[in-house]
Parts: sequence; C-alpha cells; structure tokens
Amino acid sequence: MDLFSNIYKNKRVLVTGDTGFKGSWLCIWLKELGADVYGYALPPLTKQDNYVTTNLASQIQHIDSDIRNKEKLQRYFNETKPDIAFHLAAQPLVIESYNNPHYNFETNVMGTVSFFEAVRNCPSVRAAVNVTTDKCYQNIEQSIGYTEEDKMGGDDPYSASKGCSELITNSYLKSFFSKDGTANIASARAGNVIGGGDWADNRILPDIMRSYKNKETSIIRNPQSVRPWQFVLEPLFGYLKLGEKLLSKGKSFSGGWNFGPYPNETYTVNDVVNEVKKIIPAIKTEVSSSKEKLHEANLLQLNIDKAVKNLDWKPKLNFKETIQFTIDGYLQELENKNLYDCRVEQIKAYCNK
Repeated sequence: MDLFSNIYKNKRVLVTGDTGFKGSWLCIWLKELGADVYGYALPPLTKQDNYVTTNLASQIQHIDSDIRNKEKLQRYFNETKPDIAFHLAAQPLVIESYNNPHYNFETNVMGTVSFFEAVRNCPSVRAAVNVTTDKCYQNIEQSIGYTEEDKMGGDDPYSASKGCSELITNSYLKSFFSKDGTANIASARAGNVIGGGDWADNRILPDIMRSYKNKETSIIRNPQSVRPWQFVLEPLFGYLKLGEKLLSKGKSFSGGWNFGPYPNETYTVNDVVNEVKKIIPAIKTEVSSSKEKLHEANLLQLNIDKAVKNLDWKPKLNFKETIQFTIDGYLQELENKNLYDCRVEQIKAYCNK
C-alpha cells in the first residue's frame, strides 16, 4: 500500500481543503501511510460529504476556517509545524464561479497567496504542493494534450482563477523558494476527477447517482463533451509522488506537473453514462433540451509525459475500471457500509493494480 518509500510515515502533513472530496480522500490515504494529518478548511457542506460519512474527524486533527483568513492560517501552520503541506482549499465548480465570481477569485487567487505566505513564514515546511486543475491552461480545444509549458488562461471565472493560482505559484517559486534552505514547492494539475463521496451539484456522476437514489431521471448536459476522466486515487497518487520527490530530491521537482489518463483513455459524457448503465441498468437519463448554456470547454486533454518519465507515476486504471471503482464507492454508501473502511479497501485495491 505504501508506494512512497515510507516518506510520509511519522511526517506532519497539513492539508487545506480536507473537508472537500479530494482533500478527504487524500487525508485517508496519508493516515494509512502513517502520517500525522492536520486539516484546515470550511466545515463540510452537507452530511453526505465524504469527510462526514467516513467520520474522518475522528482520524485526523482539523480546524474549521476559511483559506482567506491568512492570520488564522499562519497560526495553524506555526502551531502544527508541518513537514509538508498540500493546498486543496478552493472554490471548485465552474458554474458556481459564474454565480459568485468575487468569492471565486478571492478564494482561488488570494487563497493561494495566503497558503504560500504561510509556507514562507513557517520554518518547519520542507515542501508544498498547490493543487489546481487542467482548466488552468488557455484552452484552444486542440487535439493534443497541453504540456506544463503551455500558456495559462481560462475564459470562465473558475478557469481564470486557477490560471492565476498557477502564475502565483510560479512567482513565489522564482521570488522566494529558489534558494537552498527554502521550501521546495510545486503545482499539480488534474482533470475531471470522479469517485465515491463526491455529491457536488452540476457534476455528471453525482447528478446521476443522486437521481438514481431518488428514483428520478438524470438530465445530461453536453453529452458529446470529451473529458479526461480519472478515478480520485489517480491524481492523489501523483500528488503524493510529487510530495515524496520534493521531500527526498529537492528543487529539481519544483514547478508544474500534469496528471491525467493516457491520450487513448479520454471519453465523452455519453460514454460515461453508457458505462454506468452497464453497472446499474435501472438508471434513467435524458439529454437536456436547454438552449441557454454557460461556456464550458468541449475538449481538454493533458500531456502527462513529464510525470510518467520523472515521477515513477502512471495511470493504473482504464476507463472501465475507473467507472467501476467510482460506482462501487457510491453503492457502498447507499448500502450504509463502513465508509472509512471501504475507502481504505479501495486504496489497497488501487495500489495493488
């Protein structure tokens, strides 16, 4: 289960956004690796959040707070004295960024600044990873994947805020973290992450499973849009590998890193729907008839060659396995199983692939 050379055992690891979907899964994996885990985030939104259903609060130390509160964040860093920090606290939804752009930019842009200021002013921190998104790139819907050197951008407020977060990371890297004796920092960019425990609105798998649970028909937007679907443990494997290299090898692993499926493993929204229906035939869907829609990219892919070549990381799951792992996670929840144990079992099964 430990693919990281025991690097996290007995390490103090701070995770912002630990109450979120990816953050909660990351904390479970870190806990099972023997780390002392400290979380900093807003309270979970609902009782259905993965943080709540896995009772993660009993496994880690956590403080409720806003990433925009830089003084409180700094105090928490200074009190917990982490060896490494992962920044996942964010406003994570494209549609919500249209509804409240000010909050979106304040959280995703100034939240990044608050994070790196805390890292910069906490002597214990040896490494830090800022988790952004594949949407940080200026997307011209090219047929080949974006590399780490491609231009940052984004038309919708969410994507623009994540492009800004990447520019901030690079600025802090060049301005404050380039000299020996300073923390080793990097950013991690991943695509459409899916898995049990994600119940966010306006996401394809949560929407389908919510409708199935309520015996309703799920409305499908943009059925032909192509996305780099990943089971949640795929990018987390990458984040943890990147953290391992920053801790053990240093500044040669600073900078941006892409994590996604292989180029031949990108599929449409409709492909996802059809694969889910193979597992749960009772699911009902229909395509949205709405003509009014916000801007969302139809095609977005990442080039993962750098991570595959340099991080001892590569995707473990094909598309069919990705959907199967994901639906298994939702069904375990609907069957009222012990979800912390179920998540750990999925981590073990993933590591053994």
